[in-house]
Amino acid sequence: MTIKAYYLSPDGNLRQQLDSREIVDAFTSGEGLLWVDIVDTSQEDAGFLEQDMHFHHLAVEDCLSPAAHSPKIDDFDDHVFITVHGINHVKESDTVETAELNIFLGPNFVVSNHNFFLYSVEGVMRLVENDGRPMRRGADFLAHALIDSLIDNVLPTVDRMSEVSEDIEEEVIRNPQQSILESILKLKRSILRVHRIMAPQREVLNRLSRGEFPIIKAEAQIFYRDIYDHLVRIEDLNQGIRDSADNALATYLSSVANRQNETMRVLSTVATVFMPLTLVAGIYGMNFEYMPELKWRWAYFAVLGLIVSTIATAVWGFWVRNWITLGRRKILKVTSFAVEPEKLKGYISHLSHLAKRPGK
Repeated sequence: MTIKAYYLSPDGNLRQQLDSREIVDAFTSGEGLLWVDIVDTSQEDAGFLEQDMHFHHLAVEDCLSPAAHSPKIDDFDDHVFITVHGINHVKESDTVETAELNIFLGPNFVVSNHNFFLYSVEGVMRLVENDGRPMRRGADFLAHALIDSLIDNVLPTVDRMSEVSEDIEEEVIRNPQQSILESILKLKRSILRVHRIMAPQREVLNRLSRGEFPIIKAEAQIFYRDIYDHLVRIEDLNQGIRDSADNALATYLSSVANRQNETMRVLSTVATVFMPLTLVAGIYGMNFEYMPELKWRWAYFAVLGLIVSTIATAVWGFWVRNWITLGRRKILKVTSFAVEPEKLKGYISHLSHLAKRPGK
């Protein structure tokens, strides 16, 4: 377990590295502002939260459990219990991993709990240790700083997912291999995980920003509304990435189907060309004694001519039906959608208008 505690006294002095007894004294005093951050909650920590700080055992169980809980906010009259989620930036994985942050918010205290290291919480700690700024405006502003920093750290992951989506779109057209399909599926799983944690948090932040809880002062509500706007933006970006992933998957399946069709077309072409040749070779390969063409002087050359003409006829037929594209005009790569101005309606009138202007 790791516990860090900060206490801003009523006279503005900031104390750090408080022990358990000092934490309880500051908590029960009802004065100043106490912030306790707990990482990797143990049974001992759970007992401290429930017995010494008198938090509800159901909320403490959520802090102790390693399972992910849905974003929520519970009202316990004298304090609220908030569960929000961000991105786990320390766990290595092929897909996006999430991290849970639990916050007990009261009039003069904030107790944060998380089972993974969070850069967002570490950043707020550095600000507190420098000048105590996040704590000087009250518990609701400190909780805002923690949640805002957590949500802001989601954006770099979403931007990275967007870059991966663009790379997949390019690769799926150039080289649709099995590895691309695996990348698409991993991206879709990451998108779904981000959606599952971001969508419910919008309601949580909406409740915090509309004055439902007296602990959140009126001047702080607009700041929670700002976090809500960030969540909306993240959801819009995530939806765009989801659409790109769906398009990439459809393009991959279409490319694979087209490749299979091309393979079958080549095999069909070869088989169709050689079937009549096999018939001719089979007929004249029989060992009957009385075959008129066997004694004919030009029979060999006639059969060769028949074979060549059959091949030429088959190839010409395939070319006419666009089965063979060799020698046909290909569409040039589109580099710009700009057209010549002369082809636009009103261009001639525009020139006439310029010609009539004074000084022209």
